[in-house]
Order: sequence, then structure tokens, then C-alpha cells
Amino acid sequence: MLAAAAAVAVPQAARATEGETSVEEQPAGEIVVEGLRPIAESEAAALKTQRESDNLVSVLSADSVGRLPDQNVAQAVGRLPGIAVERDQGQARYISLRGAPNYWTTLSFDGINVVSPEGRDARFDSIPSAIASQIIVAKAVTPDMPGETVAGNVNIITRSAFDYPGLRAFGKAGGGVVELGDRREYEGNLVLSDRFEVGGLGEIGLLLSGSYYERNMVTDNFETDWERVVQDQRPGAVGRYWARETENKLYRLTRKNWSVSGRLDWRPNADNQISLRSIYTIFTDDEARDNYIFDLDDRQGDLVADSAPCASIGNPTPTTTGYADLCTGNLPLRGTVYGIDINQRSTLRAFRQSIFTSTIEGKHTFGDSGLRFEWTGNFTRSKDDRSVVGEARWDSPSTRTLRPTVAYDFRDPLLHKVQLFTTLQLSGPTRFQAGTPVSAIDSFAKPLTSLRVLDAVDTTDAYTGRGALAYDTAFLGGEATFKVGFQYDRRTKTSDNDQILINTAAQFTTAGIPTDFNAFSLSQPFLGKIPLGYSFRYFDTEKMRAASDAARAGFAFTPNTGDDFTVREEVFAGYLMGTLRYDWGSILGGVRIERLENTGTALATIGANSAVVTAQNDKTLVFPSLHVNYNVSDNGKLRVGYTTGAARADYDQIRPNVVINDANLTISGGNPAVRPERSWGVEAYLEWYIVPQGFLSVGTYYRKVRDVLYTESRTFGSDALNFDGVDRSDYVFSGIANAGEGRIVGLEMAAQLQLEPWTEDLGLPGWMGGFGVTANLTLNESEATKPGLLDRTVTPAVTVPSRKLRLPGTSDVVYNIGGYYEKYGFSARLQYQKRSAWLDGITDTQADAGDTYWAADDELDFSMRYAITPNFEVYFDASNLLDNPGRRFSEPGNLLTAQGSAGPFQDNLTIEWERFGRRYTGGVRLTF
Repeated sequence: MLAAAAAVAVPQAARATEGETSVEEQPAGEIVVEGLRPIAESEAAALKTQRESDNLVSVLSADSVGRLPDQNVAQAVGRLPGIAVERDQGQARYISLRGAPNYWTTLSFDGINVVSPEGRDARFDSIPSAIASQIIVAKAVTPDMPGETVAGNVNIITRSAFDYPGLRAFGKAGGGVVELGDRREYEGNLVLSDRFEVGGLGEIGLLLSGSYYERNMVTDNFETDWERVVQDQRPGAVGRYWARETENKLYRLTRKNWSVSGRLDWRPNADNQISLRSIYTIFTDDEARDNYIFDLDDRQGDLVADSAPCASIGNPTPTTTGYADLCTGNLPLRGTVYGIDINQRSTLRAFRQSIFTSTIEGKHTFGDSGLRFEWTGNFTRSKDDRSVVGEARWDSPSTRTLRPTVAYDFRDPLLHKVQLFTTLQLSGPTRFQAGTPVSAIDSFAKPLTSLRVLDAVDTTDAYTGRGALAYDTAFLGGEATFKVGFQYDRRTKTSDNDQILINTAAQFTTAGIPTDFNAFSLSQPFLGKIPLGYSFRYFDTEKMRAASDAARAGFAFTPNTGDDFTVREEVFAGYLMGTLRYDWGSILGGVRIERLENTGTALATIGANSAVVTAQNDKTLVFPSLHVNYNVSDNGKLRVGYTTGAARADYDQIRPNVVINDANLTISGGNPAVRPERSWGVEAYLEWYIVPQGFLSVGTYYRKVRDVLYTESRTFGSDALNFDGVDRSDYVFSGIANAGEGRIVGLEMAAQLQLEPWTEDLGLPGWMGGFGVTANLTLNESEATKPGLLDRTVTPAVTVPSRKLRLPGTSDVVYNIGGYYEKYGFSARLQYQKRSAWLDGITDTQADAGDTYWAADDELDFSMRYAITPNFEVYFDASNLLDNPGRRFSEPGNLLTAQGSAGPFQDNLTIEWERFGRRYTGGVRLTF
């Protein structure tokens, strides 16, 4: 619960601070602690859950989530040891556990794995943290978890009316400002809960909740694409990369998260409980994007390959545009290109992701027999709506003198600058020169070339049924629990993509869209702060909506058959596990067996012909695991574990359709035969629980991977598509594939301390007991082997050997450190988190500028609360105080060596840079 006057269900062993809490006895051995120290109280409850777990977990309670400006689950969980987040538009989105790729992390609601709207890459920014009573991050996999859980699982425990003693109502309302662009934020949530005695039928608990969050924002952005230019053969050409294009994406965004949930629990007696719960959560992203692309390599073919040194440098009247031409005085990071094409995109998107999940669950104990049976049925629908309301394209005319000349300066990796000039034609048809400077980019002619309207929706329907029979008994001198269970999952993902594309003057007239951008735009000043080097006009979103509506009324949609597919996955699983508990600790072990059956249907296009293609694949996987917990003292615990798992390729990556381009000799599409990414790992952790409250831990882990999944470009090497007398076995295929082996090894440390217990012994005044600190550090070292291939993008083709590289998504260093003060109804917390650079994309060809990385990311947040009464609190949150940009860069490395790029990085080739601004919010919380 997100209230300073907290009502937190905690075990009786959790200790309260004298004089600041009251205690009420509750059923099932629990107490409810009500007080003005929610940080300390919720941390105590979280540590109790963590300590008693038979496998390695990290835990957050709802109050602990509420102590920081964490609107979504990704940002909240990112504070825990060994966890790093990946952000989009400054908002935490994906979770990486202990340096592993983000698709190794699964998402659950109350123990039921949920498919994210995007697929297997669990996206956490669409889930408000307000729906959770507790978040349990399991880093050690047990046999009752699905085999696709490789690095770990984030389990969101939803609120229950039985968490509270009776009628409860609590919520919050607030608002704030985003510094960049002076935008606004709004947030609120409400929870209603009560319990009812129903005569001889037992007790019913009913809980309803809802939440809303809105964030309006703009972004500063530039992006640059780098390439190896085949015509540049001058000395030193190897390793010289030129900017193919540079662009600014200037966003106006409104993002919203909202959720509604309900839970009905029935306890007819102490031995039986049935629960019915539903959650509906929606993330929307209404995006208006003005995109100015400077197509620097538009006339790359004008450059003639020549390996001789330049006779002179700095030709002021070149016969080329100057692109990649050293003899004009141009360099990759600074130069001038004459008469370039502006590709302008005005895009209005209505992005929407939703998860609806409904579960019925029963838990039954059969008297004193030691037998327990649990059963669950679940239906989940995840939708990913990627629709585009409208995208208008405006392009420079072919006449060079109507185009701009661009002077570029990319020497600063944090700011790529351009300066615009008119283009003057000199004597001869191919000689040009920069004219007068131009500040208003929209003064250049850019007639409308197309308008696109896209309806694109991916829908995943998932059904889960599972049951588990447990038996508690004495065994081998200890207390034992034996458990046998089964689970059936059926997931069907369907992708439907249809569009309207108009590109003639008559069609533009029907849609009512002007061909001159200035008549389609607003005279609104730039809302960001980045020095663009030019001024521009925002497109009018209302005019875009009107044009889109007219296009829908006047034209028919056409299916994008190359993107449509249906993939069905069925998993038949069974497991056997046992837990032995002794005075000295516990042993948990077992095995899980899964039978996977995949069927994919799609429309494949081969030249001018199309046909429905169906592909099937099945396999059986075995996942053993073992966990030993040894109590080294009353407060110390040693954990040693062995786990296995298999990450499967995403649904769109195993679709059976391919698109063949006989002109370009290429094949692209899914790969139904790709193998799961198998892994096994070991870990050893030492945990120390400080009395009365505190926590220290240190641990190490090692995980071995084979059949690493990655996107490749290679020779197709099969005659399966040799139709119509055409041999396509030598075409270049791009899609998901298996690489070689890999591994990750790491060290994790964490500390959670509060001064309160030692103030008297240290002779300190009582008010100093409110100080506390949390800190954690994760160090990783990873490696994967990428197989060699024949690179056909260069002439002659070159054999690229296999090479070593990092595992994608792995940071070498991740750490969090925070300090807080909490006493007398007041609390304040300052939290800093950082992760080092990580691999984002792997290149297969010398035509690209190397592998891509995200630069180191850090964030500093502050929160403050004051409880005016036990029922009324005011709060203030400040986020992203450092306002550091997100940056992605290319690392050329050397594809022709076996080592690849292992750092230190050559990171001056920035390919993306964005800044989002600081955020400040405040409001009130109420508890009744």
C-alpha cells in the first residue's frame, strides 16, 4: 500500500518500533502493523519472506515501492540487487536479472506466467506498481516454474482483502511537471477492501482497485547511421565509416498507464480457499513525431572508386556531392555535402498495449492427512496495437539547386550538428557550391510524396491449467514436502497488419491533405532544448487525424501479408519435487519435463507468387534443479543452487513465412526450426540477517549457455525454396538463428542497514535512529561465440571468422545506493542507480559500422513524505535529477579477427542520443 500511515500484513516475527506503531492480532498467525515508519516496516516484511524462502529471492513490499517515484514495476524492481533496467523515452521498460538478456526474465501474476504484449520479452512498463501488494523476484528456478524461466521470474502478488482486518480504503492523487518542454504529469489510485462473514459458509473477501498515470513529454534527439562506403578506397579506407544519414526525431508524447482489478476470495473453512481475480492493465503512447532525415549518401554513386592518394585536398567545386570524398576535404566526422535530399516524416501513432488476465484458483488441505491440493485455471489476452493514425512523407525534389547543402560536424559524440545552406550550381551540370545560410528548414521545397494509414495489432490468447498435489510428512529425520504437478499451456499469437497507402495528387485531394508542408503545420516554437542548427514547424495533429479519417473513408485497406502470421504453442509439463527441512536448513530438488509443440501458419511470398505455409516443430526438454540452504548461524544462511532453463525464440521469430527478393538475392523471415537457448547455472550466496533489522549478502554465480539466439545474416544454404527453376540456396538469409556457446559469471553484494538499533549503544540522540542505507553491487563478465560466415556485402566476398563477444544485454557493472531518513511521520529518500554499457546488436557484415551498444545509464531520484495524521499524508517526488541522456553507439572492432570488440570502446560513432528532462510530482495519500 502506498501510504505513510501504513497497513501492512507482516509475520509476527517482524519487529515494530516502540511508540510508533500499534498491533492488532489477525487470523493465520499474522499481525497488521499500523505506524508512521512504512519504509522500515515494509523492509522487515520483505526480509522475512526472503529469509524463509527455500530458493534465492529478492522481495519488495507495496510500501517499499511507494517510497520512491516508481510508477511501473520495472522501475520499482530496478532497485533490487542484481537487477538492471532498460529504458525507453526515459521510462524503465525491460528487466535484466544478474546481467542476463532481458528475455531470460519471465513475468507472473500470482504465480501464473503471463505473455507480454510484445511477446517473450517481458515488458514491465505497462504494469502499474500500484496493483501489487508484493513483488517477488526469484533468481533461482524451481521445478514448479516453467522451463522458459532462465535467469529468473518477477512474480507480482496482487492485493487480497484478507491482507487487511476489515473495511479499508486508501489511495493517492497527485500531479507534477516535466522540466523539458514544461509538460504535465497526473497520477492517482484507489483501493477498496472488505471482509464479510456469510453465516455457515465461511468468510468472503472482496477487493477492488484502480490506478491512473499520465505523462506528457517532449524529447531531444538525434540519430546517425554509419556505413562503410565501397567507393571510398583511398589510403586508410579500412575502418573508415561515413554517416549515411543523420536525423532528428522530435517527439510530442502523451503516455498513460491505467489499470482496474478485482479479487474475490472465499474461505469456507480453515482448510479451503477459492479465489477469483481479474486484472486489466493498459499502456498507451500517443506519439506525434516530426522526423527530419538528411540523406547524405543520396548520390553516393557519383564517387568513383580510386585507391590513389588525393592529389589535393579541399576542392571547392567538386564533381560529386562530397559524400565520402576525401579529396573535397571531407572527413567522416566533419565536412560538407552539396544538394542533399531531405526525407521528412510526419507520424502520428496511437500505440496501445493491454493485458487482461483472469484466474480462478483453489487451495485445499485434507485434514491432518498431510495432503494438500492446489489447482488453477487462467485465461490471458495480451494485445499489442502498433497502429499508425497517419504518416505523411515529404521529400526534396530531384533538382539539386532546390535542395540544401549541409555542413556536418559529428566530432562531439554528445551533439551532432548540421548547418544548412542553399545550393548553387556552377559551370557544368555536376559542379555545386554552398550558397547563403538557411535557418528555416521548411523554407526548402519538400512536396508530399505519400500518406500511410496502418492498422497493426498482435493478439496473444493464452490458456493455462495446472494442478499440484503436495504431501507433508516426516522423512529422513526431517520435515518433508513432496509435490507432484502438471501444467498445460496453449498460447496463440496472431498478427494482423493492414494499410492504406496513397501517393498521387488525386488521392491527396480525396484525403484533403495539402501537398505543401507549411499548410499542414503549426507556427509553434520548438519545445526542446537541443541546438538543432535549424528551426522547423510541428505538423498539425488535428489535420493529420482529419486526413486519416478521409483516407479510411475513401480507400480500402490492403493486407501486409508479409507481416501476417499465426503461431500456436502448446506446452505439456509435469514435475516432481521434494523439500526437506532440518534444524540446520533445507534441501529442495526435483525435475521438470516439458513437451513443446509449435505450429505456425503464414502467407509466404516468392517472387510474384504467394502461398499459405504451415510449419510444425516439437521437442521434449528436461529441467533438473537443486537448492541447498544451510543455517551457518541463527542469523546467517548459506544458499547453494543448481538450475537449468531454455529460452525460446519469440513468436514472430518462428513464424513460417519468408519474403524472397529475386532481384536482390535475399530471403527474410522467421525460422521455425530454431532451437531453444539452453542453459545451466550454479550459484552460492551467503546472507546475514541483522537483528532486529538489517541485511548483508554476498554471492557468486555462473551460467553456461549453448545455442545462443541472435539475428544473423548468412547464406541460405538449402534447396527448400528452389521453385520455378530458380536456385535460391545461395541467397542471403536474415532471421533468428543459433550461435555457439556462451557463459556469464558474476559477483553480487547487497547491504540494508538502519541506525535505529544502535543509537543508544553509540551514545547518539534518538532522532538519529531514523537514518538508513541500502546498497547493492553486481559485477559481470560474459562471453558468447558467434559463428563465422561469408560476407557477401563486399566485393569480393570475405569470410568472417567466428569471434568472441559479450552476451547481449549484459552490463559489466550494475549498482544502486540510497540513503533515507524516517522518523516522527517524516521520511526522505535519495536513490542512485547505474549500469555500465551493454551490447545491443550484433553485426554480420563489414558494410555496417560494427556492433551496437547502449552507453552507461544512471539515474538519481528523491522522494519525501510527511504524515500529517495517521490517515493523511503529503508527498513529493523528483525523478531523473541528473538528466543524463540515453546514448547508443557503434563499436567498429574488427570483424576479421577472432576477438571482436571487448572494450575499451571506440564509442565516438553515436547512432542515437536522447534526453528527456527532470520530473517533479507531489500530492496526497489517504488511508481509512
